[in-house]
Amino acid sequence: MSEELLHYIPVDIAKFFLVILFSFLIGLEQRRYHINDEPESRFGTDRTFTFIGILGYILYVISPQTLLPFLGGGAVMAALLCIYYSGKIKTRREFGITSLVIAIITYCLAPLVYTQSEWLVLLIVVSLLMLTEIKKRLLEFSKKFDDDEFITFAKFLVIAGVVLPLLPDKPISAEINISPYRFWLAIVAVSGISYFSYLLKKFVFPQSGIILTGILGGLYSSTATTVILAKKSKEMPDDTGVASAIILATTMMYLRIFLLALFFNRSLAFHLAPSFGALIVLSSLIALYFSKFDNAGNPGKDQTEPIKPHNNPLELKTSILFGTLFILFAFITGYVNKNYGTGGINILSFVVGVTDIDPFIINLFQSKWNIADTFLVVAVVNAATSNNLLKMIYGITLSDKSLRPKLIAGFGILIVAGLIISFVFL
Repeated sequence: MSEELLHYIPVDIAKFFLVILFSFLIGLEQRRYHINDEPESRFGTDRTFTFIGILGYILYVISPQTLLPFLGGGAVMAALLCIYYSGKIKTRREFGITSLVIAIITYCLAPLVYTQSEWLVLLIVVSLLMLTEIKKRLLEFSKKFDDDEFITFAKFLVIAGVVLPLLPDKPISAEINISPYRFWLAIVAVSGISYFSYLLKKFVFPQSGIILTGILGGLYSSTATTVILAKKSKEMPDDTGVASAIILATTMMYLRIFLLALFFNRSLAFHLAPSFGALIVLSSLIALYFSKFDNAGNPGKDQTEPIKPHNNPLELKTSILFGTLFILFAFITGYVNKNYGTGGINILSFVVGVTDIDPFIINLFQSKWNIADTFLVVAVVNAATSNNLLKMIYGITLSDKSLRPKLIAGFGILIVAGLIISFVFL
């Protein structure tokens, strides 16, 4: 019954009520936003903005083909707003033009309602209301930016949106079966994950404690996070959560590697899923056990002391080092595969664990060698296992003595689990 009634409502009436509704909501928000201001300092509120919306509607429907009345009314309105703004500057020394811009947008609601989809008009109105309300939050957010923050963001846009599309997708040579495009794509992928972790740490969780530092730092580099937290443990030997945070950084390493596999080689990612899923669950349980164990022994201990975030992951030296390792491992992996086969790849995967494993692993993900996915899974797991051994050595060397048994136990379980998984696949 209701649908039949709506069918008989003329389109112009429906559009008119939409313009009134949206204009009234915008004006109502302006009233709430300026509720504490003096009445004479406000440009207008609910009635004023509703009248502006109605005016725009009238002048648009008079001649929607030529738009001459609508454009003429817009010119008159712009002139009146300029006069108002000039008087505002002279009498009150206020320079904000937000309300005036919102008034112009309200005037344009009628042609939007007639010519655009309902969802787009609604999106514009909602965006308008939200952006007006979050002025103070935006101001607080902008204070968190360093001088070079936008330069860093621009660098990432350049390497991802400008340089990448321009590179050819042809192999460098027969020995190095990697194209410039795929080489740069690897840099973009790793930098993107690292940059995302960096932004979360700096802007969303600036006062994150030990546990969250391990999680976010693991997305950037589990090895670097292990070193930082291990050193930090000497400053607070009774602090709970350091061992859990270090293990959680390794959990995020598994997740990061799986995301890279999903990005570069979905078929291999599906083969990796059971193994890495088990390792993620196992490492999470170890971290949870350490956290519960620590809390039982040190009830009420504060774990929210912030840790200094990692440096910006888009530094030029970092990119150059990654690129150098990427090309080097592409050459070495191709040579080993050609001369020693999958057995040589497995041995190499253990060796690279003492370096940055991302270049080696991404090479495997992008490889066009005739290697079965099961052998690639073994190589990836071996590299992660070898890297865990390195992190355990870093941890027990740099951490407080009280932390060492936990790190040996936690990493020992993960190393054994990795070796078992490799043995099963072999």
